[in-house]
Amino acid sequence: MKQLLRTNDIASIAFAQALLQGEGIDCFEMDVNMSILEGSIGIFPRRLMVANEDYEEARIALIDNGFSLED
Repeated sequence: MKQLLRTNDIASIAFAQALLQGEGIDCFEMDVNMSILEGSIGIFPRRLMVANEDYEEARIALIDNGFSLED
């Protein structure tokens, strides 16, 4: 799996997941349970992961929809 997106913004993560699901790309959100440790204040970023073979297609889908992704 490769990291596609890393952010503290839960709305961006939800939007990215919806876009990827619409494209038929499976994704997995990591670090969701860190909110238990941090007290839900959002200091630890969440990561959106995709399979290696889906990475380029997923990256293009998010960039086409206004996401700024790091390489």
